[in-house]
Amino acid sequence: MKQYIEAIHDALFEEMGRDERVFVMGEDVGVRGGVFRVTTGLIEQFGESRVIDTPLAESAIVGVAIGAAAAGMVPVAEIQFADFILPAVNQIISEAAKMRYRSNNDWHCPLVIRAPYGGGIHGGLYHSQSMEALFTHVPGLKIATPSTPRDAKGMLLAAIRDPDPVLFFEHKKLYRLVKEDVPEAEEVVPLGKAAVRRQGDDITVISYGYTLHLVLEAAEQLAAEGISTEVLDLRTLRPLDEAAILEAARKTGKVLIVHEDNKICGVGAEVSALIAEQALFDLDAPIRRLAGPEVPAMPFSPTLEKAYMLSTERITAEMRKLAKF
Repeated sequence: MKQYIEAIHDALFEEMGRDERVFVMGEDVGVRGGVFRVTTGLIEQFGESRVIDTPLAESAIVGVAIGAAAAGMVPVAEIQFADFILPAVNQIISEAAKMRYRSNNDWHCPLVIRAPYGGGIHGGLYHSQSMEALFTHVPGLKIATPSTPRDAKGMLLAAIRDPDPVLFFEHKKLYRLVKEDVPEAEEVVPLGKAAVRRQGDDITVISYGYTLHLVLEAAEQLAAEGISTEVLDLRTLRPLDEAAILEAARKTGKVLIVHEDNKICGVGAEVSALIAEQALFDLDAPIRRLAGPEVPAMPFSPTLEKAYMLSTERITAEMRKLAKF
């Protein structure tokens, strides 16, 4: 059994062993092993030239990584908390995302940016935000959000081998919360493919990241009430697996989308629009979305943080309403 965080570490270790062009960089990734200890032991194995501690300067981390990628290296840049990625937005959107397009395929940017995101760890205002929707809007980027240890490892292998920039969002609450068997043999999980986590006939719930596990708990509870739930894990937010989304929506005709990020212009809005555009007449109820509240960031107060975070109880109640529609 592997923890989510162990699976990510193993993917980095294996890829650095397989391809000498792969290196990691970021704040405290070396001797300290990262703020969450994801990179523990890498510097002892691969040395300071491939495990690079950087200054507290996210725009420099990403800028150097883009330059290295353009020069033929395969950098894996760590943003210590996803909240800190904002100083590097210009580098990511204006340079990394456009490298292939602006050069007419002469250049590309094999870059991975790992960013721990999400709340529930008492991190407060600047250590708990969900930033994925901001980048999901941008052509030229791939956005990965694995929900399980097996996916975390397999999708990171795919991200490192991808010839274009991938933002790899890891929900911090999953790091040591979720365990499962992860194959020792190499298993690359392709980006852009959703996964059906539970088969059902009455309602469909679409989610990703930490909230996926709350949805699965809710589905288990509702099964005892005779409500059968199809659960789809998006896994990759860009490109979306449109075929899997439409198939899951059409199967039950009742769709709920659940994510921790804010509701307005969030990932749920895009998924909802896709279903409305292409499967409207297969629906038996209005599409519903359950998301974080419309406030600027996660509160520090434990009471307010609990109020911000979705829960199995809230998701169960929303699913029950949808089933009865």
